[in-house]
Amino acid sequence: MILCSLPDADGSRCTLSQEPDGWLRATWRGFVDTQEALRGADSYLRILQDLRNPCLLNDNVALMGPWFDSIEWLERVWVPQAAAMGLRYVAHVVQADSLSDILTVHFNHGAAGALELQIFQQVPEAEAWLRTCQLVPKVSA
Repeated sequence: MILCSLPDADGSRCTLSQEPDGWLRATWRGFVDTQEALRGADSYLRILQDLRNPCLLNDNVALMGPWFDSIEWLERVWVPQAAAMGLRYVAHVVQADSLSDILTVHFNHGAAGALELQIFQQVPEAEAWLRTCQLVPKVSA
């Protein structure tokens, strides 16, 4: 079920959906500039605030060009907010025309704190990993 779709004037798009398997999926298509990436990331946080879903599949397969040059913002602002809202597992699928992207090269995995980030080349691998994450018992506070 599509929760939010943010098209840009150049035809690129960020779509957030609730998957039948239970996780959220952020799908990025086309050339996403920094403003569009920030808008998509903020939209995800607004939705996560209500849903409190622990799993995210960040799908960059259809992304073109460089991806989101503000890793520092992700580490400093987005990750702490998402973790505080219950996000625990992020499956990041790199864009199809690249074996890596800026997240895999520059992201400080220690900054992820309570998040477990795994990088994948293919969506089915990311989905399989998220299914195993859903089997992890929840710890009560």
